[in-house]
Amino acid sequence: MTPYSRAAILAVGSELLTPSRIDTNSLFITEQLNLLGIEVAFKTVVGDDREELANAVRIALGRVDLLVCSGGLGPTDDDVTREVVAEVLNRALVEDERIASRIRTRFESRGMTMPDINRRQAMVPVGARVLANANGTAPGLWIDDGTRSVILLPGPPRELKPMMMSLVEGPLGERAPGLSLVRRVIRITGRTESHTEEAMRPLYAEWAGRPVPIAATILASLGQIELHLSARAASREGADAALEAASREVSEVIGLDVYSRDGRALEEVLGDLLIARALRIAVAESCTGGLVTSRLTDVPGSSRYVDRAVVTYSNEAKIELLGVPAALIEQHGAVSEPVALAMAEGIRSRAGANVGIGVTGIAGPGGGTAQKPVGMVAIAALVTGTSRSRTFSFIGGREQVKFQASQAALDMVRRMLVV
Repeated sequence: MTPYSRAAILAVGSELLTPSRIDTNSLFITEQLNLLGIEVAFKTVVGDDREELANAVRIALGRVDLLVCSGGLGPTDDDVTREVVAEVLNRALVEDERIASRIRTRFESRGMTMPDINRRQAMVPVGARVLANANGTAPGLWIDDGTRSVILLPGPPRELKPMMMSLVEGPLGERAPGLSLVRRVIRITGRTESHTEEAMRPLYAEWAGRPVPIAATILASLGQIELHLSARAASREGADAALEAASREVSEVIGLDVYSRDGRALEEVLGDLLIARALRIAVAESCTGGLVTSRLTDVPGSSRYVDRAVVTYSNEAKIELLGVPAALIEQHGAVSEPVALAMAEGIRSRAGANVGIGVTGIAGPGGGTAQKPVGMVAIAALVTGTSRSRTFSFIGGREQVKFQASQAALDMVRRMLVV
């Protein structure tokens, strides 16, 4: 059998084109295909529209030799995936009585009669292989069309995932190219995308000529940069070794701005550092409104190092809850490094913690002045007797300013702990 070289994924469902539903199935399918060394060339989300779906299927089959579709296999009129794919491949649909009987039995086991519309789920394109679904009524389908294959999977993740896993261990694995495609995410903060790209260019050229070539893609957002590395090798171990060497080289070039070489979030990295040093942290926040603390406590087991936090939004709260001197606020303003330092010390001393963070700023969109514009944030950290503070000028809207401020606060402590 000819190995698959490139795949495409179609996520089917009009709900996936709304803000209320996110397509996570494609991520899982991509991961499983990559483990087999099958590259995913592109993904498409398409609604429950016959013409649009047919066009998407035709385009995909013109570019790849494996198409995986998720969703649209239910019993209702808007579940059109099997019908459209059968039409594109010029296959008639016939009812498989074994599927209809299984669905009927499933309903009867719950004391119910199968609605007649569920017979649609028993319709199978001529020549298709039926994929059993132990977790739902809709079976999957595998259709070979010359050297190409189309796989139809149900949309619910609890049905799709075990079905996909069985394919990876069976027929998909048999037609894998014999290579393992492995990816790694390196996370960077404290520098711009252009500065990162400039520093990385010499490595790109070197990686391309190695026995196990490394491909790299930069994804930038306000507050952090992700460097996605991928390697294809005869074994997963070989790809992992190549990526490990490449990630170390990134650290040598980028330096301390690299905070994670294994995809971990900044709050996870900081949490591990605090645990390793048996330190406890306390946080005083103003403009971030609790975001720093929320990120710290998003990590399971964070009670081992997070002691307490307060949101002191008003000047009165800073004075009453943290002991920030009113004269200090009067002299420097609430958004200033002296006040941020006093906030960090106030919460640290009250908690009896080793580490204190203070954050105060102007998240916007209003409240800024010529001297202290929107996006200006003062951040301070105290770590076992050592202090550091800095005033930042962040860009973007309110949420972006808050995220960048939280990122800078966590990163300030990280840097103090690793040097």
